Parts: sequence; structure tokens; C-alpha cells
Amino acid sequence: MFALVVRFDCRDEAAAAEFDELTTGAVAEITAKEPGTLVYATHRVEGEPLARVFYEAYRDREAFQAHEDAPHVREFHARKNPLLVGEPRVEFLTPADAKGLG
Repeated sequence: MFALVVRFDCRDEAAAAEFDELTTGAVAEITAKEPGTLVYATHRVEGEPLARVFYEAYRDREAFQAHEDAPHVREFHARKNPLLVGEPRVEFLTPADAKGLG
């Protein structure tokens, strides 16, 4: 398994609302088209209304690469980038003890 956490910081409230709409569409596409994506969980950050955090788990690195190369993900990245302040913070994880990760 291969996993990561990504933090996004939106420009303002309008950008955050648009980011959330884009996310809803992307998650629907990921759910329908990516069997190698095991978990794609999006979160709002308590006390930080402009921040979003995604937890993503993939069957393996190849499934992650297929995700990154998918047209719906490329479109999501292109459309979300103008809504953000700075670059997303990405942390690649090595899963250890867990419940529910297969």
C-alpha cells in the first residue's frame, strides 16, 4: 500500500467554496474510475476555514501514478491551482499499524 496526506490552503472563502465543488466532482470520478484508489478522504480543518486536507491510500505506487495520470485528476489540479495560496503540502506516508487499511 502507498499513502499520502495533502494540505491545501485556499485564497479566500469564495475560493474555498469553489475548491469544495471541484472536490465533490473529482471524488465522484475517482470513485467510479479508480479501482486502485483504496481511500480518498477529504477533510475540512477545524478552526481553519480555508484549509483542506486529503488522505489518500492506493493499492501501490502504480495505482497512485494511474491516479495522477487520469484526465479527471489532471483537470482537478489545473482548476484548483488558481484557488490556492502557495503550493500544496504533500507528505508521503509509510503505513504502519492501522485499522481499516487492508
